[in-house]
Amino acid sequence: MVSLGEYDVGIIGGGIAGIYAGYELSKLNPSLKVILIEQGENIHRRSCPIVAHKTKECISCASCAIMRGFGGAGAYSDGKYNFTTEFGGWLRDYLPEEEIMELIHYVDSVNVGFGATEVVYSTQSAEATALEKRALENDLHLLQAKVKHLGTENNLNILKNIYEYLKDKITLVFNTAVTEIKTASDGYLLETSGGQVRCRYLVAAPGRSGAEWFSAQCNKLGLDIINNQVDIGVRVELPAKVFQHITDVVYESKLVYRTKQYGDMVRTFCMNPYGHVVTENVDGLMTVNGHSYSNPALRSENTNFALLVSNRFTVPFKEPYKYGKHIASLSNMLGGGVLVQRFGDLVKGARTNEHRLSQSFVKPTLNATPGDLSLVLPKRHMDNIIEMIYALDKIAPGTANYDTLLYGVEVKFYSSRPQLTPSLETNLPNFYAIGDGAGITRGLAQAAASGVIAARSIAGKVKGV
Repeated sequence: MVSLGEYDVGIIGGGIAGIYAGYELSKLNPSLKVILIEQGENIHRRSCPIVAHKTKECISCASCAIMRGFGGAGAYSDGKYNFTTEFGGWLRDYLPEEEIMELIHYVDSVNVGFGATEVVYSTQSAEATALEKRALENDLHLLQAKVKHLGTENNLNILKNIYEYLKDKITLVFNTAVTEIKTASDGYLLETSGGQVRCRYLVAAPGRSGAEWFSAQCNKLGLDIINNQVDIGVRVELPAKVFQHITDVVYESKLVYRTKQYGDMVRTFCMNPYGHVVTENVDGLMTVNGHSYSNPALRSENTNFALLVSNRFTVPFKEPYKYGKHIASLSNMLGGGVLVQRFGDLVKGARTNEHRLSQSFVKPTLNATPGDLSLVLPKRHMDNIIEMIYALDKIAPGTANYDTLLYGVEVKFYSSRPQLTPSLETNLPNFYAIGDGAGITRGLAQAAASGVIAARSIAGKVKGV
């Protein structure tokens, strides 16, 4: 077997968590020999045909540039950076809130050094307070948070700057998949598609596309894991004017609602004013997402956001990831990819077809297949989403219009996470798990913070602290 060498620290995954683990290690101890192994391309070679406007639909690239590559799944997001512990991950399970916020602000300062904006949207204003009151009057709860909108194109530029900084500090290996993690007498042995890597310390940041693989590795290594929730729903697209009074005040409005019929929690997620609906390819499975540009010339006339229903499963079920993939596969089976349906057709029990879609006043930003989402999503999920849309219509009249578009399926995969210490170390010594794919976070801010936590712990161990 070809050897890629021996290192002090091995990092699996070049998403935001892995990047910040590498950045912090290079800063705290430049003498450490660090390797970061990424399955996709480097940031300069990542190119999605849809984002580049070369095609209107996914052509199923061998390695999806949206999901893999330097920057991970967050690279082609619209770059929302949330200053909060209320959502975006589960770091509060490990650290006090004030420590997490210090980490989030620290990462932001690093981002600013690499070109991030300093403009912050906040819920701490008179307009936001009035919006919160109106939401509460209709049993909707606006989560409090400050947020920066980096913008899809600016987010990529920031990552390019970080890449240029890191490439001379640590070893970056691309187009290489880690196939197996093995324990060794002196640390860990990584079997990869390019050869073997030995390391004393190991940081697993597998990303969303590697979540299922990482769960399987944890089982092989005998690590106890905790079932995370699985979020399943649709992406809503409507005229930007409908939500303008909200997005102008609170760019990323997180609204949570408990349905009357089932008592389930439904939330808005990833709101993109003047944005575009896009597809994601997760190991050949087509799901839906959204992004928006900061450049006005690249904006659409629509706003899109996800409506997600959260489910947390108990024993004996222990494969929420596979459950989410199964639901999404039904959409692929019926429509060859992402389905789109008008809200009015859904309520009426009618399948949206090409003719009905052509009559819609809302023009879709994604070339999806017209269809019937009630044949895809479980009835409970569908009822919850419909009830949430009517609730949102009370604070944003027009949400429940007949021509509001629903794309499905949107699934947020959160891996079953291993038992961890406050420094995010597993039960195996010197083996850390961080980021979205390890089930620890679900957003840019906390993912980056998790990388810093692991790096500081390793640097401390090396120094004997």
